[in-house]
Amino acid sequence: MDRWRPNRWLSRQDPDAARAAMVADQLRARGIADERVLQAMGAVPRDAFVPDDARRDAYADEALPIGAGQTISQPYMVALMTELLDVRPGDRILEIGTGSGYQAAVLAWLGARVTTLGRQARLIPEARARLEALGLGDSVEIRLADGSLGDPAGVPWDGIIVTAAAPAIPDALREQLADGGRLVIPVGPRGRQILTVVTRHGQEWTERPDGACVFVPLIGAGGFEA
Repeated sequence: MDRWRPNRWLSRQDPDAARAAMVADQLRARGIADERVLQAMGAVPRDAFVPDDARRDAYADEALPIGAGQTISQPYMVALMTELLDVRPGDRILEIGTGSGYQAAVLAWLGARVTTLGRQARLIPEARARLEALGLGDSVEIRLADGSLGDPAGVPWDGIIVTAAAPAIPDALREQLADGGRLVIPVGPRGRQILTVVTRHGQEWTERPDGACVFVPLIGAGGFEA
């Protein structure tokens, strides 16, 4: 999920200094302008969401493996997708792809009520424990599910964020958006996608591309085959 070359020097700083440098150099300097998003990225400790053997690189400018073939997204990509989603306090957000729980933590810090769906059962207890340790557990519900189908029981969603790549925009996710809601999703073949923002206007949906990206595949009925 990397648009930029990694800055491994960040890993040699203490976590607080590295996080501040991440916000200044990786986010603000590259155009992330929403001050609330920048505050959230500066407040949520990314080092708490990576495996112990990767903590030296927790604030590097790259995605990192978290096990089960999954990754924690590059900080810039987390900030960009959050900014594109335009989250407001009290919004009900559906996240597809729980991973480490980091993206859900950023959304919860912004005041959202997050339901996050993951396919990797062994990652869910770790993600839940991290969120609870940061006092965000009450704002995030984690469930094991095929996220490519969304969550019809929770409709309408004020926003949907997909942290895995789909070959096309799943119709189920479009339909589950609230009027005026946004869906942020990487769309394209394995290996390279276009980050896409879908906005619902009644029974019409507009799509806007926002640059190239690379994500792990979305597996399920509305995504890629396993």
